[in-house]
Amino acid sequence: MPRFPMPPGTLALLILRVLRSGPLHGYAIAQRIRQLSDAVLEAEEGSLYPTLQRMLLEGWVTARPGLSDTGRRVRFYTLTPDGAKQLKRELAEYEQVSAAIQAILRTA
Repeated sequence: MPRFPMPPGTLALLILRVLRSGPLHGYAIAQRIRQLSDAVLEAEEGSLYPTLQRMLLEGWVTARPGLSDTGRRVRFYTLTPDGAKQLKRELAEYEQVSAAIQAILRTA
């Protein structure tokens, strides 16, 4: 199946949604996005980690050190209550934009 770049503005939404299921480290977040999208969407390191850093600064996630399944030192990211609120806002916005695009595609 072909891979596509992450649609602009959706990476934070997808990270927040993936973290709703529990803490994950960066590589696991990228793998989960890939898995859930049937390998269509790819969260590249060059955008994933800066987005996670921005989310830390916004207070949407916290980070703690830990070890991966392979024994590597990693940072585990956890959704905060503010992050859960942001997820709701971003989901509502995405659904509104998606519905508007669908309306145009049906009539154009």
